[in-house]
Amino acid sequence: MLSYRPGSSLAHRLDPRSKLLVQFGLAVAAVAYPTLPGVVAATAVGLTALAAARLSPLAVLRSYRVVVAVLALAPLVAGVALGPPWFRVEPALRSALYVGRVLPILFVSAAYLVSTPVRETRAAVQRLVPGKPGQLLGVGMALVVRLFPLVLADVREVRDAIRARGGERRPVWVRARLLAVRSLSRTLDRSDRLSLALRARCFAWNPTLPALAFARRDYPVALLGVALALSPLARAFPL
Repeated sequence: MLSYRPGSSLAHRLDPRSKLLVQFGLAVAAVAYPTLPGVVAATAVGLTALAAARLSPLAVLRSYRVVVAVLALAPLVAGVALGPPWFRVEPALRSALYVGRVLPILFVSAAYLVSTPVRETRAAVQRLVPGKPGQLLGVGMALVVRLFPLVLADVREVRDAIRARGGERRPVWVRARLLAVRSLSRTLDRSDRLSLALRARCFAWNPTLPALAFARRDYPVALLGVALALSPLARAFPL
């Protein structure tokens, strides 16, 4: 699972708000242009983000291998027909284009996760969304980013424990029930410990967050994000 790694890459030195703008803009542009040139352009932006974070595309694909496997099945399912010719190429290609829009977004998100500390993410969110909603959203994002990898690790430990005890010989529904119940129990225990830890540390809704400031390198990135977000207007109002 991808998480923050200290470093000195270009992505590490960028303001989190400029990186969030690029993520948002790329998501808007990818949805607005489900064509081959659009997917190629979005993929180029995603690969550039990975290069800026010094992150390998193969490492990202391995981390999201379950998501990638599900996405890879979509064109096959879309092309299947219940009668002759049994497989239609055009729907499969159209589905592949739609699926291809997701990978660049995953690339940019992975670059953000690896290059941005959780505290900076919370600070960026609370500055972009003012008031109590921003504080609630910032706390929620911080907790999700911190806890989600731990929850996944708990699920893997439970799965490995079931296998070590000969669980593979049991029916699938029994294994699924054991995995779900034990994983949920661990997650609830972890949430109780988190609640106690927050109270022990005098959790505050509005703590002193890291100071954020745009540098010269942030302005081109932010302009790219704004341009991507506004790119659908070029289709709505062609010259």
